[in-house]
Amino acid sequence: MQKIKTALLSYGMSGKVFHAPFIALHPGFELLGSWERTKKLIQEDYPSVTSYPSLESVLESDAELIIVNTPVGTHFEYAKKVLLAGKHAVVEKAFTTTLAEAKELTDLAKAKGLKLAVFQNRRWDSDFKTVQKILADDKLGEIVEAEFHFDRYNPVLSPKVHKETANAGAGILKDLGPHLIDQALYLFGMPKGVFADIRITREHSVVDDYIDILLYYSDKRVRLKAGFFVREANPAFVLHGKKGSFLKPRGDVQEDELKLGKKPNLTTWGTEPKDKEGLLHTELNGEIVREKIPTLQGNYYDYFDGVYQSITQNQPEPVTAQEGANVMQIIEAAIQSNTEQKVITIS
Repeated sequence: MQKIKTALLSYGMSGKVFHAPFIALHPGFELLGSWERTKKLIQEDYPSVTSYPSLESVLESDAELIIVNTPVGTHFEYAKKVLLAGKHAVVEKAFTTTLAEAKELTDLAKAKGLKLAVFQNRRWDSDFKTVQKILADDKLGEIVEAEFHFDRYNPVLSPKVHKETANAGAGILKDLGPHLIDQALYLFGMPKGVFADIRITREHSVVDDYIDILLYYSDKRVRLKAGFFVREANPAFVLHGKKGSFLKPRGDVQEDELKLGKKPNLTTWGTEPKDKEGLLHTELNGEIVREKIPTLQGNYYDYFDGVYQSITQNQPEPVTAQEGANVMQIIEAAIQSNTEQKVITIS
């Protein structure tokens, strides 16, 4: 099996939790190491890898694929350098800070014949995969409305300075927003219009921490919400169709288990507890049914396998740069809508 030599641009939470464990698990990748600025931690977990002292040293290494998992405000600069160095890239969400940056990276990767993928791992969450199957099986009929939530109760400001200072990459719109927007676009495509309410609700916060985005489609409305003052969580997914409804709490266990140091596998990984099953209330074969639906397994491994197939078999990336640019287009429309207090048309 062809081994793709892979390096990370940071080994903080995202590198340690979301990337390195799956790169190490997949037989098609070889983890070379990570750029580490101050804390030198990666060799504690992976003794044979390299702790790179600079971005230049990563770019000069044998790495064929580089994971750009640094703060959002650096994504464009670093991803551009990675591509110019002739390396494939995976870029964390938010893809960039502007649509123009996203388009430039997309065009650059295409011109150089390189793979450029956006890390939208939440498509491989167990809850979202279950929602996908409900829709694919046409359990609800034509969808009339949907509402997706990414709610938390966390009134305390983050100790990560880049997350709480006013900069182009900070705020919930570019943190949790890309997950919700990507999932909506993946299921329903690009909307015709966007209306958004973006607020600051935490004391002493200088970055947005509440979003309410309404996507306008010709036949449906999709609402996306995230905030830090939801002690009693709403269902993460609410879908209403002309035949019935499906309500699903957020139940994916992967992030929590990874943070506890558990290692992913290909058998039991991503299995939700039974009490997180979704509720289906619909009409099937002429009968009204109201029942719990078993949750599919989630596994971020499948994202990385998609990256591997894209590089070795010239398949499309699991989340393409164009899809990342589409999310940025919605984010920019949401910012404009909030400023002008009107619906912004998506052309």
